[in-house]
Amino acid sequence: MPSPQQARAQASAITSGKAAPEAEVSPSAQLRSLFDRPRLSPGQRRIAQYLIEHITEAAFLSITDLADRVGVSQPSVTRFASAVGFSGYPALREKLQSIALGTLAVGPAEENQGNELQAAVDAEIENLENLRRDLADPNVVIDVGRKLSSSAPLTVLGLRISVSLAEYFAYAARRIHPDVRLVTRGGSVAYDALLQSREAGGTWVLAFSMPRHAQETLTAVRVARGAGLKVALITDLALGPLADEADVVFAIGTGSRLVFDSYAAPGVMCSALLQAMTDADPERTQARLEEYEQVADQHQFFLRD
Repeated sequence: MPSPQQARAQASAITSGKAAPEAEVSPSAQLRSLFDRPRLSPGQRRIAQYLIEHITEAAFLSITDLADRVGVSQPSVTRFASAVGFSGYPALREKLQSIALGTLAVGPAEENQGNELQAAVDAEIENLENLRRDLADPNVVIDVGRKLSSSAPLTVLGLRISVSLAEYFAYAARRIHPDVRLVTRGGSVAYDALLQSREAGGTWVLAFSMPRHAQETLTAVRVARGAGLKVALITDLALGPLADEADVVFAIGTGSRLVFDSYAAPGVMCSALLQAMTDADPERTQARLEEYEQVADQHQFFLRD
């Protein structure tokens, strides 16, 4: 009889296929697509990131107010509008307002917002709703999961605050992958691990970067790319230096209503990629899970609930 985890691995395989016609696209995904230009300047990326993070408010700002909020000049906002394909700021704002009004139409009701802790939960629910819309077409996740599964070794990188997500992913991935290497220290230690992974035949790194984004994470990602490794990145930023360096970016909202951020949606993204890795090689998955269950029973790793 299969273990509960083996049964779940069989039952929860991701179904490939394009998004249904009625599937919604999250506001953040719409804006990322709108602003996906390789030659945006650092100032223009700041404008784009501000709009992504504050769409329901920023869409109704004047050019003066937007420039003040971002800390750039009004001509910079005009050049940004032109850089992303609009005749000027009024045309861009009209597009932003259509996206924002769609967001408000499906957003939570203003009444009964509750206390600060409940508001933090509400914000995470919104992050999860956005992720759900982004996953309407699972093919990117399926493809990346297949590539991570075939990379031997597979390196998982998470520094500073991102360590917890990296450790969770690596812990679970080791149940279904024969060689997972976790890197949680930056500097020369990270360089050594990344270079050794490539020399051992690894092809991919899964990197995590949560706020505040560490300079050493950017450096490590550049080292990985320089060594010939591909990088899949889970982060909250769709634009910027880290996203520019990665081969695949999963931009996932984080909860920022409390002193320390919460990671409900990035955690679900981890599970989705793990499921895709499981689906990529089901025979290996079942064999490894079975072997692990035998060892766990033999040594009584777990309490019998």
